[in-house]
Amino acid sequence: MSLPDADRELVVAELGRDPTPAETVLFENLWSEHCAYRSSRPLLSAFSSEGDQVVVGPGDDAAVVRLPTYDADGNEVDSTDSAGETYVTLGIESHNHPSYVDPYDGAATGVGGIVRDTLSMGAYPIALADSLYFGGFDREHSRYLLEGVVEGIADYGNAIGVPTVAGSVEFHDGYEGNPLVNVACVGLLDEERLVTAEAQSAGNKLVLVGNATGRDGLGGASFASEDLAEDAETEDRPAVQVGDPYSEKLLIEANEELVDESLVESARDLGAAGLGGASSELVAKGGFGADIDLDRVHQREPNMSALEILLAESQERMCYEVRAENLPRVTEIAEKYDLGCSVIGEVAEGNYVCTKDGETVVDVPPEFLAEGAPMNDLDSVEPEQPDRDLPDAELEEAFEAVVGSPSTASKRWVYRQYDHEVGLRTAVRPGDDAAVMAIREAGAARSAAESSNGDSRETGAGLAISSGANPNWTTCAPYDGARAVALENATNLAAKGATPLAAVDCLNGGNPEKPEVYGGFRGIVDGLADMCRDLSVPVVGGNVSLYNDSVSGPIPPTPTLAAVGTKAGYDAPPAAFAGEGELLLVGESGGALGGSEFLARMGGSDAFPALPENASEVLTALAEVADREETLAVHDVSHGGLAVSLAEMVTAEAGADVTLGSLLTLFDETPGRAVVETTDAEAVREALDGVAPVTTLGAATTDGTLSLSVAGETVEYDAAAVSELRGALARELD
Repeated sequence: MSLPDADRELVVAELGRDPTPAETVLFENLWSEHCAYRSSRPLLSAFSSEGDQVVVGPGDDAAVVRLPTYDADGNEVDSTDSAGETYVTLGIESHNHPSYVDPYDGAATGVGGIVRDTLSMGAYPIALADSLYFGGFDREHSRYLLEGVVEGIADYGNAIGVPTVAGSVEFHDGYEGNPLVNVACVGLLDEERLVTAEAQSAGNKLVLVGNATGRDGLGGASFASEDLAEDAETEDRPAVQVGDPYSEKLLIEANEELVDESLVESARDLGAAGLGGASSELVAKGGFGADIDLDRVHQREPNMSALEILLAESQERMCYEVRAENLPRVTEIAEKYDLGCSVIGEVAEGNYVCTKDGETVVDVPPEFLAEGAPMNDLDSVEPEQPDRDLPDAELEEAFEAVVGSPSTASKRWVYRQYDHEVGLRTAVRPGDDAAVMAIREAGAARSAAESSNGDSRETGAGLAISSGANPNWTTCAPYDGARAVALENATNLAAKGATPLAAVDCLNGGNPEKPEVYGGFRGIVDGLADMCRDLSVPVVGGNVSLYNDSVSGPIPPTPTLAAVGTKAGYDAPPAAFAGEGELLLVGESGGALGGSEFLARMGGSDAFPALPENASEVLTALAEVADREETLAVHDVSHGGLAVSLAEMVTAEAGADVTLGSLLTLFDETPGRAVVETTDAEAVREALDGVAPVTTLGAATTDGTLSLSVAGETVEYDAAAVSELRGALARELD
């Protein structure tokens, strides 16, 4: 590890002396791309993060938004009564490099980290969403990474009792040397439980609670800010943390008691840059300094140096600010859950100071350490749009290639390994457009059973969750592809009858020092920001992961969005045919196939499709249609186009007879559209009148067969054949 010369000169000028070894590594890690966003922060002002529902926006461990409250008739009511308001937290993070080096521990500790970000806001974690990106599925190494990552997520999430309910899995050659693991978490709390990462008062004690500090994860922040080397799987293994979900579960329960008893003044999860990062950022946000004795930190290994204690990213640890009179009770709770507890120092006026063996090893201005990194001024080149060069394709060949593609195939092999019902809140399970969580209680009660005793205030809110991105789209057109990613996630919410509430993003890119890479990254930032603004969705937090570059080249620019929406009640129309209604396509085609799975499988190129200019109106109308009694099924149209949407809706009991005019209509991936099965087609047309076109596709049937007639060609598949096409992952991995 080393501090770049230009940064060292700034540090020397500020301190008036050379930094100590411990200070040097602190600045290197806290000023790294991973922590300081040196290449991305100048772009992030494009996002709108404000709204009446926003309580805590970007900059804390997680964002906080108000949850609407509904009465028995489904009407939104004033939640500012004597019982107080209900909040949800949103957070997302990446664990990309660690998941390449060690897929199991890299993914598992990604889950643990985002859950602790939720805890630090005073919330109880209620749902996880993971968006995963791997190289070509036909490659053995990609399948090895997939299996390890899924096992790590499943083992950690299942053990801590937080359901994984949403997410996505994509395969693209650009991730061969650098997979992406983006994990989001949603938490629940009452307004009086809210905690932030801003220190409150000088003299309060700093308390470290959780596992002992070891030497694992040293330099993780700087490791995440570099391209992956060819020998990363062996050479960078010490930078990967090792998780302990059983300690995390104890920490979750201990945190619940600490917050319940108002023992916490502020809190920060120990993630990137370890204790040094968490404690310095906490006091800097409050405008304070700190006095810390590193010898007081409970340690797992003997003879640890100051550098190791400060920078280790050992998992399952939290830093709390606690008033002196509350220390005995905090210690008692930690002992109850068999967690380590160390009073390591206190909030102070002045500098951030750390001592070891009686000697001062760190003495720096906290704000300069936490926020003083200079921003990078990088060149960018805008990518060019491809020309139209569509292949000649037969209906049967194209349909089977697209529906059977690993990226569009069923992901049941993945989500069946996750416990998605623990907590008894999951009303719509994985495999649908969006998950829906039933928020029955107005606070952080840990299960529906605990809140069914009649003592809790009902909220009546369904919380819909969608997460993902499409690398084909953003490879073809970074700006328009990112706009489509935002629209697609919002359409998933609308298909379940929900109205968008807020979103967080995980912006993944390659080496920003390459102008063409930075140009693509700039495009996804602007595209995501513009569409979220058009949809009135505040982006309340997020994560940036750059230098996702390897000997295989840079990853596609990947703007994962995790969005939540709300609705009255918890019921939602299924994404499967009922077999009793007329089939309608709501929304307008963009008239192009650029970025489509059809072109990825069949060859050729095209411009990216045009997106609707009135997207917000379209989704509002679609959500209203989804909540109608006559609506039997709703499923969005996006990745793979109508071909995949119709295949996903087929069951053994219900199929469809559909007629289309062209292959373009079948494989167009323009988001903001949905297939609706209804017994009142006229009502759907009235709801969309003047907003978006409504096209008759055909009718649902009760024979479990999908019959497609496209420009004179006809193919027919029974439910078993469709299931076989969609089972590509399970066949290879089981």
